[in-house]
Amino acid sequence: MRAGPRQIWLCADDYGIAPGVNGAIRELIARERINATSVMVAAPHLGEAEAGALDLLNSGNTRAALGLHVTLTAPFTPLSPGFAPLREGSFPPLGEMMRLAIARRLQPELLAIEIATQLRAFLDAFGRPPDFLDGHQHVQLFPQVRDAFLKVMAEAAPHAWVRQCGRANSLRRLHDRKALVLDILSMAFRRRAERLGLATNTAFAGAYAFTPKANFGKIFPRFLAGLPDGGLIMCHPGLVDAELQRLDSLTTLREREFAYFNSDEFPKLLARQGVELARPAGNDGETA
Repeated sequence: MRAGPRQIWLCADDYGIAPGVNGAIRELIARERINATSVMVAAPHLGEAEAGALDLLNSGNTRAALGLHVTLTAPFTPLSPGFAPLREGSFPPLGEMMRLAIARRLQPELLAIEIATQLRAFLDAFGRPPDFLDGHQHVQLFPQVRDAFLKVMAEAAPHAWVRQCGRANSLRRLHDRKALVLDILSMAFRRRAERLGLATNTAFAGAYAFTPKANFGKIFPRFLAGLPDGGLIMCHPGLVDAELQRLDSLTTLREREFAYFNSDEFPKLLARQGVELARPAGNDGETA
C-alpha cells in the first residue's frame, strides 16, 4: 500500500461533445484541478484543433491521462458502416440499448467493429493508444457490450486500464439505486477484465441524481470519504453552449461542477481528506 496521501483519479467525461465542455476541461487540466479526461471520438467536436489543444497540455509535463469514452447511445452516430440497430441513423437511446443488451439482442461482431473503429479514431487523433478506456453512460458494463469492449481492448490496447464502476464497500448505500445498479454490473465486468489481464481502478464514485436542486459542493465530499488509493471519481464539468444543449440533457450542472473545481475550497478539501490527484505516468498507457 502506498504511504502518504491517497492518490485518486478525477476524470472529466465527454471531451469532444461541445466547445464549452472542451474548453472547461482544458482549463481544469491546465490548473491541475483534474488529472484525466475521457474523449468521445464519436462526438461532433473532436476535430484536429480540439484534439491538438488537449494533447498540447501534456507536452513536456504529463498533466492528465487521456482515455477513450466509447459511445454507443443516442444522439450520436456510429463511426463504422453497417452498425445495427439504428434509430433514425443514430445509436438507440440509453434505455433501449440497455434492454437490448440484457436480452442479448445485440450483434457482438458489430459491437466489436464499432468499438475498434472508435479506438482507431483515437489513435488517429492523438498518435498513441489511450491511457484508459470507459463508456459513455456506463455502456461498457452492459451484457454483450462488455465482452466486445474487453476483447477489443485486450487485443488493441492491452496496456491501458479500464474503468469499472463498483463502489468501495464503505461507500455503498442501498438506497442509491443508480449506484447499486452500477455495483452489480461491475462485478461481472471486473471478473472478465481480470481474466484478460486488464487493470481497473480500485473503486468508483461520482454518480448522483442530476436534478436542478443538486448542490455539487455538498455532494462531492461524499465521493472522497472512503475512496481507496487508486479510486476514480467521474465528473462532468463544462460551460453551456448551444451545441451542448442540442446534444445532452446535462447542462447547468456541468457549470456548477466546473465552478466547484475552480474554487479555492476544492484543493482545501483534498488536503483535509488526505487526498492527492495521481500523477499520470506519461504517454505509455500505464497508470501512475
